[in-house]
Amino acid sequence: MVDIHCHLLPGLDDGPETMEEAVEMAEMAIADGITHIVSTPHANDMFTFDLERNLELSRELGAKVGGRLELSTGCDFHLSYENIEAAVASPARFTINQKNYLLIEFADFALPPSLDDALLRLQEAGLKLIVTHPERNALIRSKPERLHAWIESGCYVQITGFALTGRFGPSAERAAHSLLERNWVHFISTDAHNVQGRPPRLRAVHNIVASKHGTETARALFHDNPLAAWNGEPLPWTPKPEPLQPASSLWQRLFSS
Repeated sequence: MVDIHCHLLPGLDDGPETMEEAVEMAEMAIADGITHIVSTPHANDMFTFDLERNLELSRELGAKVGGRLELSTGCDFHLSYENIEAAVASPARFTINQKNYLLIEFADFALPPSLDDALLRLQEAGLKLIVTHPERNALIRSKPERLHAWIESGCYVQITGFALTGRFGPSAERAAHSLLERNWVHFISTDAHNVQGRPPRLRAVHNIVASKHGTETARALFHDNPLAAWNGEPLPWTPKPEPLQPASSLWQRLFSS
């Protein structure tokens, strides 16, 4: 399995504080069957993004796990003016494995109309955008038409594995399953931060998805699509998303908080 969203590197954000903790997370991931991890620290007004430091820590962690886990870097990209300008000027600094896929995390306090222009500007810079964990964002759950429009404009969607098991609450769980059922999901990742509450594990969730949606879908979401993003290649699995249903339907109720 390939995990494209994981806060694995130490001392950069709200992930592990020490290299020892990072090694423990890496060992947990290896034991769970994860073969590749993209370390994606936050890039926002709280945490300064430093690609060179990320690469240095990634090499150090890789040496400590003896090459048993493929590591690369990316970031959890927030749509600030400064970030957007920096990404347009040097797109590969922020992307998965320095290729062309970028994880986008939306704020949970506002979804202004100007977001669409910001996304378009990043796409025009050659970036393939991945909307991270919309199932956990109450604003996106309340406005699924925005997410549908982003998918129609060429964005992809990544949900958090443990959202499917209820770890992030019933609203996120319902939304995650609804997104999957309607082919609005392209990646499932850990978004791990530690070894306790948010560990780097995917196997149990992979088995749930395989049982409910089939082994082909599970392989696409946990391996084929993430590996394509890692390599900067077109996604091999992009089923046609079901259209948005009327606001009065069960679909809207499933997305509501």
